[in-house]
Amino acid sequence: MYILTVGLNHKTAPVEVREKLSFPYEKLEEAFPRLKEKKHVHGCTILSTCNRTEVYAAVTDVDTGLAGIKAFLAESCGLTTADIRDFIYVHTLYDAVRHIFRVASGLDSMILGETQVLGQVREAYEISRDQGATNGVLNTLFQQAITVGKRVRTETKIDQNAVSISYAAVELAKQTFNDLTGKSVLIIGAGKMSGLTAKHLVSHGVNSVLVANRSYDKAVAMAEEFGGRAIRFENLFDYFNQADVIISCTAASSYIITAEKTAAVRRDYHKPLFMIDIAVPRDIDPEIAEIDGVQLKDIDELQYVVDKNLAERKKLAADAEVIIEEEIASFFKWLSSLFVVPTIKALRQKAENIKENELERAINRLGSLSEREKKVIGSLANSITNQLLHDPIINLKEYATTHQGHLYAEILQNLFGLEVEGQKMKKKDIGQKPVTIHSSKK
Repeated sequence: MYILTVGLNHKTAPVEVREKLSFPYEKLEEAFPRLKEKKHVHGCTILSTCNRTEVYAAVTDVDTGLAGIKAFLAESCGLTTADIRDFIYVHTLYDAVRHIFRVASGLDSMILGETQVLGQVREAYEISRDQGATNGVLNTLFQQAITVGKRVRTETKIDQNAVSISYAAVELAKQTFNDLTGKSVLIIGAGKMSGLTAKHLVSHGVNSVLVANRSYDKAVAMAEEFGGRAIRFENLFDYFNQADVIISCTAASSYIITAEKTAAVRRDYHKPLFMIDIAVPRDIDPEIAEIDGVQLKDIDELQYVVDKNLAERKKLAADAEVIIEEEIASFFKWLSSLFVVPTIKALRQKAENIKENELERAINRLGSLSEREKKVIGSLANSITNQLLHDPIINLKEYATTHQGHLYAEILQNLFGLEVEGQKMKKKDIGQKPVTIHSSKK
């Protein structure tokens, strides 16, 4: 059984192609039967997000299985395989396993180390399993991929450094207050960036949300999203002292929050106030930072945090790659056992068939032999057969404990022309992951 990955993502295909090849939940129920109808496809999982669509499959013939998966993807978007050829990538065997482990770890994402993709991998696996689309190999692969994703995040903390402007704002607010539980936020402007920042703040414990916007209806809509309250834009200074955090991101051409007005409303109020100006041009007069008890961060300071954290994530990604290599070795030790045992059985059976046929032929040609003579000739044939098989079988068993065991099994199958049920690979495919022959086993 061989593992294949065929897909496209944000690095290989524009959004207009990705959206044609997406598989929302309602399309999956009919997609799995069509995919499993393809020749030699014995198990499959479809991972479909806004940034990628990938088919993972366990096949018994690499060439035929690959052609079937490509045809399935083309059929699903009403195109031909030639139309999608330049957008898709293919990973087989070792590279397919490495790919899903890197995807689950957030190392192949648009935002390095992001967390959401791990949940998407888990959901894709559970849906395909519940639909009866997976098999034993894919079940083990995805269960281990989920474990790898968790291990990478636990051991490297790669997802704990903010790499978006909205999340960086939250991280700075947490540094100011230590704990955001029970804090209040005033959002000025009802755009996407304000909404993302508010979402992150609420997820970290902020429980009171006020929204001010020039369009009161938009303020109401955003406030409802977070269980908050809309206020009239012209009255926003009346609520300054109710907020612990103020986020401003409007399209104003000049300061909407001046130092003079802010100083006036805070004259007799010394509770800490953290202000975040995400707007360009700026919404908040930078002189406000001189007011006692007020901290102000603008978008350049937030971007500095993002750049610094992204550099740190890239360093941690190297540690994650080490973990992934360890997990790949573990997976292939398991997979190798699936290849090696039936290969040894097939080799022994072929040797036994040849021995029996040639022994019968020789005895018939020799004519009248005593039982003792037949026994001596039979013992000789058994001894020759066992000695010839001894080293290949012992070596293959030792290689079964390495991540290259399945490749040695494939080579043996091709050298001896063995037919192993559920395993058929073209000779040209054996080089997918180079095999290094060592003088001693490890």
